[in-house]
Amino acid sequence: MNEINKILIVDDTPENIDVLGEILKDHKKFVALNGEKALKIAENKLPDLILLDIMMPGMDGFEVCSKLKENTITKNIPVIFITAKNQIEDETRGLELGAVDFISKPISPPIVLARIKNHLELISSRNILEINNKELESTLVELKQTQSQLIQNEKMAALGQLVAGVAHEINTPLGAIKSSNSNQIVNVEFIVNTLPKVLSQLNQDQLDAYQNLLKSGSKSQQVLSSREERQLKKSLKLQLKENSFNESFAENLANAGIYEIDSDTKQILSLNSEEIIKSLSKINGLKTSAEIIKLALDKVSKIVFALKNFSRHDFSETKAYANLSSGLDSVLIIYNNQIKQGVEIVKDYSFTSQIMCYEDQLNQVWTNIIHNALQAMKNSGTIEIKTILEGDMVKVSISDNGPGIPEDIQKKIFDPFFTTKEAGEGTGIGLDIATKIIAKHEGRITFESQIGKGTTFYIYLPALTNE
Repeated sequence: MNEINKILIVDDTPENIDVLGEILKDHKKFVALNGEKALKIAENKLPDLILLDIMMPGMDGFEVCSKLKENTITKNIPVIFITAKNQIEDETRGLELGAVDFISKPISPPIVLARIKNHLELISSRNILEINNKELESTLVELKQTQSQLIQNEKMAALGQLVAGVAHEINTPLGAIKSSNSNQIVNVEFIVNTLPKVLSQLNQDQLDAYQNLLKSGSKSQQVLSSREERQLKKSLKLQLKENSFNESFAENLANAGIYEIDSDTKQILSLNSEEIIKSLSKINGLKTSAEIIKLALDKVSKIVFALKNFSRHDFSETKAYANLSSGLDSVLIIYNNQIKQGVEIVKDYSFTSQIMCYEDQLNQVWTNIIHNALQAMKNSGTIEIKTILEGDMVKVSISDNGPGIPEDIQKKIFDPFFTTKEAGEGTGIGLDIATKIIAKHEGRITFESQIGKGTTFYIYLPALTNE
């Protein structure tokens, strides 16, 4: 934890406070010797975490916890009971009152530190989620404001129709936010309910191994094709079998970003606990969901920014050098949930130099074409993306092996508002927007399509590099 967290210690025994104070020497601490003082400090200082003894004169820990949860100012501060009362009914009562954990005395400094660290990380994830939700609400307000501005502008009547289809353009990132938000809620609930039990099963060596796996899983996160993911899971199952471990652990290990059975993994697997392995997957899932939400929010913000520019008729923006493959990859990340349903992505980026372009607008082109390909294939098939230099132009090709476009409508697909999709699935403005963006780059867009074999779009852009 890089930031210094504020922790309130509530205990009527100075010796216990001294022990906890030494354990938490790297944190900012507040101390209360009784319940009344604890409630005042909690409301005034708003600590990140409260360590609360149960057996105290006057107001006991249970009553203090109850009052903290009744107060709208302090109700969201996590409470960990640290007490000599270790009966099941005591722990159950504490958790029912709203505590997040229960640590029995005599305490083990490494266990206390580990549990506090994990709960502080959960708080951080929750705060990030709240910030992301507020940013999304703000972005949607801006979008509505932009829509009103466009509709009221007579000169921009055509763009007023465009705004009506913005839902189509932002549908996927909003879906990614909704899905990731739901995943975070499920993951946090699982972690809060099981992490205390999981950590209590681990000795110090196992705790070190557990934390190492969390770190290595986070570092190994990458976008994998369905084939790559299947191959890695197959290899993982084989490793589990060779080491006489339960092969059913492979799914949760893969979700945790763990694909190699090293010494740390063996230590944890030797416990033969599905709950422990699943907790690794859920904690890593929080980080993955936060990244997806950030990418999706960036995408929606860029659409709003582009609409504002169009609404002002401000074409004075300047081009900048950007890497086409980076933009293509960012779109693939946003569409990762659909891709994972059964789509294989084959990439051949022969051209990797930066070119002078309007990067955000090109990303909208990639979004429209990839979105159409996924819908045509019903999220099952192969998408092949290539970049290559042809003379003084860069050619980007995006192919799918979907059903193909019927010959009688091929001449209409670039017409504004032409669509063959059902209501709610498309507005027919995606390819029209793409055509205008490519024309603005002094490039061109073409396609080939065969029934039963699929469709390929070719985008040609001037190769104005900085090399």
